[in-house]
Amino acid sequence: MNKRILALDIGRKKIGVAVTDPLCITAGPVGYIDASNTKKAIEEIGELIRSYDSDHVVIGFPVNMDGTIGPRAERCREIGNEIAATFGVKVTEYDERLSTREAERLLIDAGMSRAKRKENNDKIAAAIILQNYLASAVI
Repeated sequence: MNKRILALDIGRKKIGVAVTDPLCITAGPVGYIDASNTKKAIEEIGELIRSYDSDHVVIGFPVNMDGTIGPRAERCREIGNEIAATFGVKVTEYDERLSTREAERLLIDAGMSRAKRKENNDKIAAAIILQNYLASAVI
């Protein structure tokens, strides 16, 4: 059996988390981690890696619309490098352009209130990133 894959949508305030099913076919939202303390957030990510028996983390990589890498992407890369070094897992950067907007649109279409959308947007974006990765990757 494959090990599950985790996905992270790293924002300024929250890190959305998603995980695959045990067969690595579909992605589902798990929740979010407070991103205000990077060290504590990485510890929590480690707990998720262990609890889901994961050896692969996909990180949403916020490439600018013109294809350049800005400060947000650099922060994601630094966090990804720390996760890989600390927990010995494979880390893949996946272009996440527009995933947050796609999550917002899905939640609006579902009739979710603004407050509920704000609460759920990051984890839905992580699931979208992971599902898109699964659809495009040979694992």
